[in-house]
Amino acid sequence: MNWRPSCQLSALRLRAEILASTRRFFSDRSVLEVDTPILSHSTATDLHLASISASVDLPHQPKPIQMYLQTSPEFAMKRLLAAGAGPIYQTTKSFRDGEFGKRHNPEFTMLEWYRPGFGLRELMSEVADFITAVAGLETPAVITYQQAFQQYLDIDPHKIDDQSLYQITQDRTGISADDLSRDDCLDLLLTHCFESQLGCDRPVFMTEYPASQASLANVKEVDGVLLAQRFELYAGGLELANGYDELIDGEEQLKRFQIDNEERRANGLPEIPIDHHLVDALKSGLSKCSGVALGLDRLQMVMQGASSIHEVIAFPVDRA
Repeated sequence: MNWRPSCQLSALRLRAEILASTRRFFSDRSVLEVDTPILSHSTATDLHLASISASVDLPHQPKPIQMYLQTSPEFAMKRLLAAGAGPIYQTTKSFRDGEFGKRHNPEFTMLEWYRPGFGLRELMSEVADFITAVAGLETPAVITYQQAFQQYLDIDPHKIDDQSLYQITQDRTGISADDLSRDDCLDLLLTHCFESQLGCDRPVFMTEYPASQASLANVKEVDGVLLAQRFELYAGGLELANGYDELIDGEEQLKRFQIDNEERRANGLPEIPIDHHLVDALKSGLSKCSGVALGLDRLQMVMQGASSIHEVIAFPVDRA
């Protein structure tokens, strides 16, 4: 058993600099640092996220209750927004099961912030300012989801018919598409065919995802196509950040949670208790805002030129 950290001590010093620079960046912009629970009674319902559960003994409870280590601090932060906290950020540990490798560790460091009154373009501008100021990266270019698929695969992801999409997925990835959804196919093509090329010359924002990939973002019709109002930031072939024009409709949020659980049942996945605290917070009134989650471990990988997340964290799960 190797007791030593997997990263060099210089990486620990760089992490300290990143954290200090992050605090200065948001302090200078009067964004409040907050702290929310890692343990919660609910968690993300997204089919593609696997949460880590914990059995918790509480006084006067007849048996242990099931809780979850949070995949991100989003739900609790939105409750603070609904309570009138104003612009907020936090740097926290987040957890996702089944993710381990050169780019993943089940426990990782997330920077998340929310900007009431900001549209998506304003938030993208602030994200660009952040990675320039804290990481010394270039200002990102912008490419739409459609443009990326046309550039790298010569297909229109919004208009290609299902059968053609399934066929090109099998041809390009070698993975059978028989039991895959349309979004599964698009995601496979992205990750297997060109994600590693995104942001290699300079960072890039990818925007205008299909509405079916909206997650917790608003949806807008553009030229007859429904598009999710969200972006992802890539640098060096790594996805660094995921930003949204946030959904603030409580009823719509509840509907999306329910649909996620229906799809979970259909796919043999465990249902997730709906976070009614969040739903009620949205129903109480949340002003228009945009928010973004950025992986600090991956940002440091880009800064160091690291090929593995193990080079930027002290003790990955196999050494913890």
